[in-house]
Amino acid sequence: MTSHTRPRCGNQGKGCYGQVGHEGGDVTAADLAAEPQARPVTAAMARSHVRALLGTRAQAEAPSSTTVDDILLVVTELVTNAVRHGGGLVAFDATLDGETVTISVTDASPTVPQTVRRTRSTAPGGFGWPLVRQLSREVTVTPTAHGKTIRAVMAAGPGA
Repeated sequence: MTSHTRPRCGNQGKGCYGQVGHEGGDVTAADLAAEPQARPVTAAMARSHVRALLGTRAQAEAPSSTTVDDILLVVTELVTNAVRHGGGLVAFDATLDGETVTISVTDASPTVPQTVRRTRSTAPGGFGWPLVRQLSREVTVTPTAHGKTIRAVMAAGPGA
């Protein structure tokens, strides 16, 4: 079974989530089908969107709860970093294809994330990018005309 959703918006991350989950409720598979152009603008909305996408799978094809948690953690880190460090969320894409899920986040900064060596004097934080790299099968950073797109591919099949 292959499920795809490609929510996009050109509003530079400033509130173009539309009606999907607009009142703070979870996004459902029906929402995804009804409004495929909606794009989350917060990490919570993105998690809800991806959770609904993963929920389109039959129980026998669903990833384990640990895998779902890992996928949602990567979504959180990528979207949060785009908002906090990347000049804002420009585009979000979640695709479920076969036994993988691909999460793509485009932000407005050309700066490539770096893994910072942690020391006692290092400010809190700095764990997100290493987590994304560790939990993903593949991570790519592609420059865009006005920033970059980070694409993380993760296992999402049964037993993953």
